[in-house]
Amino acid sequence: MIPERLIDLHDGWQLAEAPDGADAAALAAIPAADWLPAAVPGSAHGALLVAGRVPDPFYGRNEAQLRWVGERTWAWRLDFDVTGELAPREQLVFEGLDTYCAVWLNGELLLQSDNMFVPHRVDVRDRLRPGRNQLLLRFDPALARAREVEAVHGKRQLWNGDSARLHVRKAQYHFGWDWGPELIVSGPWRPVRRCSGAARIADLHCQADVDVAARRATLRMLAQIEGEGAQLQVELLDAQGRSVAVQTVPAAVPQVTLDVVDAQLWWPRGLGAQPLYTLVARVLDGDRVLAEQRRRIGLRTLRLLQQPVQGEAGSSFHFEVNGQELFAGGANWIPDDSLLERITPARYRERVAQAADANMNMLRVWGGGIYEHDAFYEACDELGVLVWQDFMFACGLYPANEAFQASVRAEAEAAVKRLRHHACLALWCGNNEDYMVAESVGLAGPGIPADRYEARVLYERLLPEVCAALDPDRVYWPGSPFTPGADAKSSDVTVGDRHSWEVWHQQMLPYQRYGEVQARFVSEFGMQSHPSLALFESVLPEVERFPESQTVQWHNKAGSGNPDGHRRLAVYLADNLRVGATLADHIYATQFVQAEAMRVAYQDFRRRWQHPGARAVGGALVWQLNDCWPVTSWALIDSAGVMKPAWHAVRRALAPLAAAVRLEAGQARLAVMNGTTQARALRLQLRVFALDGRLLAEADTPQQVAASSSVETTLVLPERDEPVVAELLALDAASGHELARDCAWTEPYKFYRLGGARIDVQRDGPTLLIAADRPVKGLWLQGAGAGAGIDDNFIDLVPGAPRRVGLTGRVPAMVTAVALDHPVTSVVLDRGG
Repeated sequence: MIPERLIDLHDGWQLAEAPDGADAAALAAIPAADWLPAAVPGSAHGALLVAGRVPDPFYGRNEAQLRWVGERTWAWRLDFDVTGELAPREQLVFEGLDTYCAVWLNGELLLQSDNMFVPHRVDVRDRLRPGRNQLLLRFDPALARAREVEAVHGKRQLWNGDSARLHVRKAQYHFGWDWGPELIVSGPWRPVRRCSGAARIADLHCQADVDVAARRATLRMLAQIEGEGAQLQVELLDAQGRSVAVQTVPAAVPQVTLDVVDAQLWWPRGLGAQPLYTLVARVLDGDRVLAEQRRRIGLRTLRLLQQPVQGEAGSSFHFEVNGQELFAGGANWIPDDSLLERITPARYRERVAQAADANMNMLRVWGGGIYEHDAFYEACDELGVLVWQDFMFACGLYPANEAFQASVRAEAEAAVKRLRHHACLALWCGNNEDYMVAESVGLAGPGIPADRYEARVLYERLLPEVCAALDPDRVYWPGSPFTPGADAKSSDVTVGDRHSWEVWHQQMLPYQRYGEVQARFVSEFGMQSHPSLALFESVLPEVERFPESQTVQWHNKAGSGNPDGHRRLAVYLADNLRVGATLADHIYATQFVQAEAMRVAYQDFRRRWQHPGARAVGGALVWQLNDCWPVTSWALIDSAGVMKPAWHAVRRALAPLAAAVRLEAGQARLAVMNGTTQARALRLQLRVFALDGRLLAEADTPQQVAASSSVETTLVLPERDEPVVAELLALDAASGHELARDCAWTEPYKFYRLGGARIDVQRDGPTLLIAADRPVKGLWLQGAGAGAGIDDNFIDLVPGAPRRVGLTGRVPAMVTAVALDHPVTSVVLDRGG
């Protein structure tokens, strides 16, 4: 019997514009000169860009010049050879076709697809020819096809993009969002393969019962085998590749149970290691392996807890892994590029590592993007980052007709089967903000009959049915935000999860008031900023490189309908800072405001973690981690991978042990947040300075903080009639070692002159020594790589001992330094020391 072979059909593709509705004969008649080289996985936009037929859609305002690409029909062609004997089973596999696609093999129609997220597998043994074969694919314009469907089922309310998008199962951000361009791409966006062999493992599901206390696990595997083969063998390898358990059963009864002793538990980052076992399933014919599937799994328990909150209304919303409660600090994830084929596994790994390095333990895959590449989830498994996984519905009133439901069911089943083995996967979520849209038009909310909102059948019946059948041990949550209960509203702060957009959207509250918009789990909040200067200048024509230019505004999509992000950003700047006239000045200022907003938000949310039985806030996920193009957005990391100052503010606020200080009338309010499993004995050291560097007050107080808890205290301060800065240090009580630091300033900053400090930066071996003779706010150091290699950045300084900051990687010979009210200066780093 012939072993299974997977043959990539990725090389040699060609692309050409095609007549609307063309059949195979019409596609074959396209002149040879019209065909361009194309890559698979890929898109028409990407192929045209590589061929030089279209300009870079990210540069300037080119986005508008490329709309025609999404309005045309595109043909893809591949000639491939079949040599040798055909196997008993020959299949063509299309892992993703975006979106309205017809496929022909040797002139015969194989399939038609209208869902980007549904893979296809077609038996072709009787259709393959010895020698040369030809695949033809026709991709119809998605928006035009969606409008045809919309004409039948009607327009519906939505936020962002064309209303027709609600009727097409395609990445919704392709239609334009308040942070992304309108690039309605098409093409075979995931691999195309020939699968050849006598047998295959069509599905492999592993359910694990883990006894944390006993360090034992029982694994129950069920395989679906197609084709020939006498036996199924399942072997478990530990993280070092050693065989832990193995069992062989008849292939006709493909169920296996394995017992694991001395189980190595998988933990979210910060709580333990992430050992991954490898599950190997083989179809055997005697000693011959006919087919094999591998899954990497982590052994852990995970629960979503919704429990009473001591002294408060409602119930908590927080996660527990292996019996350990944790504050879920993290971010929302969007697709990392508008052209998905450009996101390599290495880029996924880099971006997830940046989240982990910021002390994040959760990412939410947002419902307007895609079910991400395997490389994303593998990186999260390896780095201990939990994943909140939305199904792909966002900001709209989706239909629920029979055909739409059938397509959604096939999509959900494919996604759940592919992703359910990942240890990182914490929760399935039905949608993003669809309940909010329904409430905005009177279809959901207190006193409104449930049947008025027809999409409930998707989020409260169809999707939970799929999850219960295919992944019964995982939590399903109907939407984000969502409040359970017949008369509930999604903005309830006492139960469920919430999107707290009173800052930036809605009332445009000052970011200093984030503590007023906390909730049991804040799954969205955020503040905009520009990308890095180098990235921005790379997409701005030279004559447009000033803050108010048309192109700068074009690269800020915030707003529904008419973009107003530039106006909102201007308010937050005007409320807090005096801003210079250059683009560089504005970039620093917007990134300053974003960083300060994130510091306040994460601190105010995390300090409400409190203690067992009083988990008032169980998590905070900022909108957003990353970008898909060069843009002014809420991202912490721009599309070039450059970490903004806010990334550093978040990293400090989510550190295993973090501290926060607030200045109030006659006192300072101090908070310590301990995310570790060990209680800590601390000394809290507070110093208060005048802006000219005079020490006005100091205090030192002991503080005990229990494991996985937060505590608050106050210290009385002398009355003051001048602006001040207070620095809080959290020191280990025994060693005096600094564990955390925070500063609070008299605000708003715009009222005071904060310049004039002498800032000294020197290299001392693998560290920088940074000192100042008077308080300095927001010191931002940049070298080659825009801040790369500097462990702590965007820092505040007060007089005293130099601040020691670690250096990693390649250290630049020179850095630039800028701080609030201080000009940009260049600092040469001595290589000695």
